[in-house]
Amino acid sequence: MKIINKYNIVLFEPEIPQNTGNIARLCACTGARLFLVGRLGFSLDEKHLKRAGLDYWNSVEIFQYENLDKLKSDFPDSTFYYLTTKSKNIYTLKSFKENDFFVFGPETRGLPESLLKENSDYAITIPMLDGQRSLNLSNSAAIVLYEAIRQNG
Repeated sequence: MKIINKYNIVLFEPEIPQNTGNIARLCACTGARLFLVGRLGFSLDEKHLKRAGLDYWNSVEIFQYENLDKLKSDFPDSTFYYLTTKSKNIYTLKSFKENDFFVFGPETRGLPESLLKENSDYAITIPMLDGQRSLNLSNSAAIVLYEAIRQNG
């Protein structure tokens, strides 16, 4: 099976290199593009980042941006979805389309509250049992990306 849909994963200020490496591998295997935005909590040449991405780094399109405003201005016709545990909008109830962007926040603090409030209709969540804090970042990216592929595949 060949996946040809083009989606975009955005990591805003990612902190853990292994998660970024795993997500790069996910992007390589699905054709999604990876956008790294803001201050990174690691160097892109760290051995953990490279190890997690294995030999997939040459198969993924990676872009770096200083901030989300610049990224959004470069893609004005795309829809941006913001993943958070602080929303009631369940991700499976949205209709995703090609060129959508899925924005994930830093592992320890998530996306800024102000960003979520400004984009409340596009703030989406993956349901979990009460009392649990959050899923792993790379697992969350895979769950949402494959739902978008399923919807359009």
